[in-house]
Amino acid sequence: NTLIFGWAYYTRLDRFLAATLVTALVFAGYFTLCGAIAVRMKERFPAQSQTTQRLSSMILIFLTTTGLLLLLLFRTYESIAFFDAPFRDDNFVWAYFGLGIGNIFISFLHEGIARYESWKANQEENEQLKRNYRESRLQGLKSQVNPHFLFNSLNCLSSLINENEEKAETFLNEMSKVYRYMLRNEEDPMVTLETELKFIHSYIYLLTSRYGQGLQFTIDVKEKDHEKFLPPLSLQIIIENAITQNVVSRDQPLEIEIWSGDDDQVVVTNNLQPRMQVELYDAEQGLDNLVNRYELLNRRRVLIRDGNKERKVFVPLLEKKEGERV
Repeated sequence: NTLIFGWAYYTRLDRFLAATLVTALVFAGYFTLCGAIAVRMKERFPAQSQTTQRLSSMILIFLTTTGLLLLLLFRTYESIAFFDAPFRDDNFVWAYFGLGIGNIFISFLHEGIARYESWKANQEENEQLKRNYRESRLQGLKSQVNPHFLFNSLNCLSSLINENEEKAETFLNEMSKVYRYMLRNEEDPMVTLETELKFIHSYIYLLTSRYGQGLQFTIDVKEKDHEKFLPPLSLQIIIENAITQNVVSRDQPLEIEIWSGDDDQVVVTNNLQPRMQVELYDAEQGLDNLVNRYELLNRRRVLIRDGNKERKVFVPLLEKKEGERV
């Protein structure tokens, strides 16, 4: 207003109050309009790689809008005799220059704030993912290292030593592979499907040695999926969940299948024959944890579909670049 009216802006109280109110209302509308434009540009160019396009478009629109707004404001005050404010080119230029610089500064400031908030949210997601990973790893360890499982494994080993030393040696070798994998480096949050399947084969050997014909496995995974990634112990969590929740016996065998699904997924299915009682530790907690980890990884979800006779769990397979930030 000082640029529009000069020092006359301060000489009359009625003109000062009227001009202040009008200009304040105009700039409130202008600020709201600029906010709406900024939101629209963010929706139009959401990616970080489009930052230059987004900022360039915003600033160009802001500067154009600023010029039109100031021209309208200057001419409106000039046309109303009460305000006595003749149009001055040099004052218009200074007002446009000052407001334009302010627009550019605020645009970069908001972009910087948005980048910082995005980085902070990313850090929080990564920390949450690390916590969930450790919890999931601990859940897997508990399901294997608990005394009940260890007792059964050692009991099987003891029986095999008496019956067949060669099979006992194989069992011990597979058992060591399972525990070695379970105790792998905590800093390795992603493994290839091929690595996970090697572990699962050893894990299955221990289970079938214990349950015999009561547990039946089928694995049919496409070769092209072997080099894709997933969090370690993902398949173990699902298998352990199926065994814990269902009856496993020679008369009622539990059938578990692992196969390649569509859209970069591995699918684990099992027939449903619910137990009357489940073991004390909560196997569903491990499955829930797996779902949460995938949501934090890349927004692709682990899908669980229960039918009348079978459960299907769809586990997304990740490209390496999707897991690098974990």
